[in-house]
Amino acid sequence: MAEKIKVMIVDDSALVRQVVSQALAIDSGIEVIATASDPIFALEKMKTNWPDVLIVDIEMPRMDGISFLKKIMSERPTPVVICSSLAEQGAQATFEALSAGAVAIITKPKLGLKSFLEDSSNDIVQAVRSAARANMRAMRSATAIAPNPASAFNRPKNTADVMLTPGVNRALERTTDQLIAIGTSTGGTQALEAVLTKLPATSLGIVIVQHMPEKFTAMFAERLNGLCQIEVLEAKNGDRVIPGRALIAPGGRHMMLKRSGAQYVVEVADGPLVNRHKPSVDVLFRSVAKFAGANALGIIMTGMGDDGARGMKEMHDAGAKTIAQDEASCVVFGMPKEAIKLGAADQTIPLDQIPSAIVNYGKGF
Repeated sequence: MAEKIKVMIVDDSALVRQVVSQALAIDSGIEVIATASDPIFALEKMKTNWPDVLIVDIEMPRMDGISFLKKIMSERPTPVVICSSLAEQGAQATFEALSAGAVAIITKPKLGLKSFLEDSSNDIVQAVRSAARANMRAMRSATAIAPNPASAFNRPKNTADVMLTPGVNRALERTTDQLIAIGTSTGGTQALEAVLTKLPATSLGIVIVQHMPEKFTAMFAERLNGLCQIEVLEAKNGDRVIPGRALIAPGGRHMMLKRSGAQYVVEVADGPLVNRHKPSVDVLFRSVAKFAGANALGIIMTGMGDDGARGMKEMHDAGAKTIAQDEASCVVFGMPKEAIKLGAADQTIPLDQIPSAIVNYGKGF
C-alpha cells in the first residue's frame, strides 16, 4: 500500500486551516499531519515530523511566508503550495514568494473564502498531488512559477486548433533566418534563467512560453533582461524576432510566430485556453512549425502536464530540430516526458547542455 502524502498547513487563519484540512480529507492518499498559525510554530512541529508538502500563506505573524520559504529551501527543500490572497492584491509580493521556491499558487479571495475553498477542494487535492511529485533536487535553487491550480485543473482542454489551423506553410523553404522556440512551466523560471544567462549577445532570436499568470511575465522579463547579455522582453503584438532578443509570451495571452515578408514577428492575441493554459506552448510551437518549419530549434523543458508535446511533434515533422530536457534536471518531468513519448524530441539532454545546443544550432552544427 502506497504511503500517504503528509501535508502541513501554515496559515494564521483558523478558518483556512480547518477548511483546507477538510478539503484534503476527501483523498485517502493524503494526510494532514499538522497545522500551524505561523512559521515559528510550524518549524517547531517539523523537527519531529517533516511533511512531504507544505501549504503556506504569505502574510503571517512573527515570520512572513517569503522568509519561511527561503529558510525551508536553503535547509531542506520541500514542495510548497502558496495559498494567498496577495496574488490578487499585489503581484510583486506573490512573485517574490514564488521566486523563493514554491511549486504552485492558489489565489484565495478576501470575501467568500469558506465557499471558495470548499468549491476548490478537488483542485487543492490535485495541487498537493502535483507538488508531491516535484523533483526537489532540481528545485534546490529553483524559481518556480506555475499557474493557479485552483482554476487550472477543471479548465477545458482545447487543442491549438482553436487558435490556428495545422499545416506547414509550403511556400517557406530553409533560409538563413533561424530562431529558437522554448516552452516550459513549473520550474521553468529557474531553468530559463540558467539557459538565457549563458547565451551570447549574438544568439539567435528566441520566442518563449512560460506558464505564468498575468502581471508576472513583465516582471520576470525585466529581471532576466538585467541578468542576460541578450535583450529579454515581454512580447507585444508585432514585435520582431531578431538575433540577441528573447520574447516571452505575456500571461493571459497566446503568442504565435508569423512571417512578415523576410521577417519573423509575433502575434499576441486573446483566445480560448489551450491545454488549460494561456499562453500555451502548443499554440506557439504549432505556429513555429507552420511559419518557420526547418528554420527553427524547439526546446521543451520542465513542467507539469503535456502542453507543448503535440506542438513539438508538429515542429519535428516540419523539419525543425527538437530537444527535450532530461528527467534528472527537471523539477517536473511532465511536458518533456510527453514529448518524448510522441517521438517529438531528436535529443534528450540535461539543462546545463541546453545553452551550448542553442549556440551550436546557430552555428549550423
